[in-house]
This record gives sequence, C-alpha cells and structure tokens, in this order.
Amino acid sequence: MIFNKDTAEKTAELLLQINAIKLNPENPFTWASGWKSPIYCDNRLILSFPSIRNYVRDEFAKNIEKQFGKPDVIAGVATGAIGVGILVAESLGLPFVYVRPEPKKHGRQNQVEGFLQKGQNVVVVEDLISTGKSSLMAVEALRSEGANIKGMAAIFTYGFGVAEENFKEANIDLFTLSNYENLLSLAVQKQYITEDQQSTLLEWNASPSTWGQEG
Repeated sequence: MIFNKDTAEKTAELLLQINAIKLNPENPFTWASGWKSPIYCDNRLILSFPSIRNYVRDEFAKNIEKQFGKPDVIAGVATGAIGVGILVAESLGLPFVYVRPEPKKHGRQNQVEGFLQKGQNVVVVEDLISTGKSSLMAVEALRSEGANIKGMAAIFTYGFGVAEENFKEANIDLFTLSNYENLLSLAVQKQYITEDQQSTLLEWNASPSTWGQEG
C-alpha cells in the first residue's frame, strides 16, 4: 500500500471534520457483511463539500500520475467512486468509465459502462477499501474487457491484512489518500477520541470479523 503521510493526515482530518468517518466504539455499527464495527466511513459526503472534493480530486490527479503514470482511462467503481472518479478524469483530461458490481440483467448486459478499448491503460478509482474483494472484482471485469490495469487509487483503507493479501495476489498496486493508522493517530491528537477508545479501535482492526461477538 502506497501513501503520503502529509496527505494521509490532511485527508483524515477533512473526513473527520465533515463526519464522513464516524467513530463510535461504545455503540458499534453493523456492516452489510454482518461485522460489528466501531467505525463507519461514508466518503460520498465529500461530494457535498466543494473545497474538500476539490482537494481530493487534486490529490488523486497528482498522485495517480506520480505513482502510475498518466493512464488512458480512469475507471470508477460503482456506486461510491463514480462521482469522484469523474472529477479525477476531468482534472486529467481523460475518458471515464465505471464498473458495476455485476452485469446488467437487460439491454447490452454491460458490467463496464462507457467506451473502453482493448489494451488501454486504466487506473481504477475507489472510495473505500475494506477486504478489497469488491474492488478487485471491478479490476477483473476491466481485465476481461482487455484493459491493462496500472493500479488503484482509493480515498481510504481500513488496512486489513486480508486486503493486503488480496491485492498482492491480484498483482495490483494500491495508493490511498488516507488510512486507518493515520486516522486514529490524528483522531487522538485532535481529541475526536480518547486513548482508551483508540485501544478499542485497534483491537477491532486486528480482528474485525470476530470483534464484538463475545458472550
């Protein structure tokens, strides 16, 4: 996983400011997977704050070129990364496509929407990485259309070991604007959470699938 420390801290602070990242160790959230979690991340809120979405757009555009070289196409993962993906593509002056979780059931039954030619270099934009499974399914859909995937850029990652393994197995380099480690450090420093709450959040991150199931 690739990140820039200054960018990671700044992005984490902005996400906390607009409540895109909610930390609530005492009253955990339940994810769609059934996991109990003391953190919930909704990066779609970024689109509602012009100065923050512009910051995210600019950091993505700068770092995508730096880490992967300028691609031929930007691909966003539906639905969370469509908005920010379009902003990034516009900033770089590039075509944009997006990837559905699965092919449409009607019409042309597309999974990749937009114009994509075989052999084009693509960087995938994602809003959030948990296990990486759905993000890498999008990568496989693009590869099946003949795309050459240069890498993936995401706003935030939980930093799970399973995600790191999944990306390594898929041979995909991941750049993130921010990550769990920098978020917790900043949240304590800025008094969004206490050190005791930080300990709880670290325990969850070490074993998210079993956390909160005792008793």
